[in-house]
Amino acid sequence: MLRCAKKVAVLVHACDRYQFLYKGFEYFFSKYWDFDIECNYYFATEILTANIGGFQNIKSGEGAWSDRLAYLLTTEIEEDYILYFQEDMWLDKKVDKSFFNELFELAPSKDWKQVKLHSAKIYHTEATGHYIQNLNVARVDKTVSDYLMSHQITLWNREFLIKQLGKNEHPWRNERRATKRLRSDPNPILHIDYFAENGSAEINRNKPQAERSRYYTVSINGILNAHIESFACELMQGNVAEKVYAKRLLFNLPIN
Repeated sequence: MLRCAKKVAVLVHACDRYQFLYKGFEYFFSKYWDFDIECNYYFATEILTANIGGFQNIKSGEGAWSDRLAYLLTTEIEEDYILYFQEDMWLDKKVDKSFFNELFELAPSKDWKQVKLHSAKIYHTEATGHYIQNLNVARVDKTVSDYLMSHQITLWNREFLIKQLGKNEHPWRNERRATKRLRSDPNPILHIDYFAENGSAEINRNKPQAERSRYYTVSINGILNAHIESFACELMQGNVAEKVYAKRLLFNLPIN
């Protein structure tokens, strides 16, 4: 394991059967992410080796979704905080280095356990007096919000995330069961409208100057969805290998 003093790890939690998506994730992450953001980068596969630019490939071995993630968080990663991605979450708008550097400093200093960074109507929030780059750091109302446990882009305290992983849980069971656990947990869940998930509008009381990034999930249960078309069209403007890959995407082939 790579030892480093940085506090945050970007973790892309991937499945080997979705290897078809790795190249697209890498292309658009590299285009829109700023690798000067102060963190470490891990691309986690099961058994396959993946060479993803800017990332260290770590491996969980096979097993249930929750068990694989728990192994990574306890054995392969030592950073205090995890910025969680999956391989089908493709960026399509630049991120702001200053936003993430500030967030990554504030989270440990204030002992934030979970900061949701994806906007969605399922969350009902209450404004606070704190802002990061004109975006309100809101508090999620646990009593009326759905999916308190979500696998969309979220900043997690690593130890707190481990506690949300029951043994032998597949992703959907984990979201259901951990949501129930989180409703009674005393720690607040925070929310920032940083990423427009699938183009979603902001839900918090942000300042007019607030700037957001955006990503789209490009698959549902292993099948590419309609979001893939715009990404494939952009890849068609690239080199020969990118054009070949884009044509495969446009066929909307099953991933498995």
